[in-house]
Amino acid sequence: MLNRLSFLRKNKTLKYGIPMLLLVVGGSFGLREFTQIRYDAQKIRKKLDPALEARINPEKQSVILEEEYEKLQQINLDGWKNIRGPRPWEESKEYQEQQRARLNKEA
Repeated sequence: MLNRLSFLRKNKTLKYGIPMLLLVVGGSFGLREFTQIRYDAQKIRKKLDPALEARINPEKQSVILEEEYEKLQQINLDGWKNIRGPRPWEESKEYQEQQRARLNKEA
């Protein structure tokens, strides 16, 4: 019995071949599962909600562009003021308050 165990330990097929086969076969099953997850995720991404699909659909897009044009006609584009945004080193809330105060003084 002890002689057989030492023979099995010295056998290179059992020592290196079987783990390699297990790795290859097990890896193929593992990769199949991961690729299935990938394709399922792609199917989910392809499904669009109806509102977004209506915007992407070229037949309905002309209607949406006309609606946007009508909205732009209603907005007063002549009465705007150029307001500089805060710099990265400035406090944004502080700077916004200063700008609001300046605009209120001018108006």
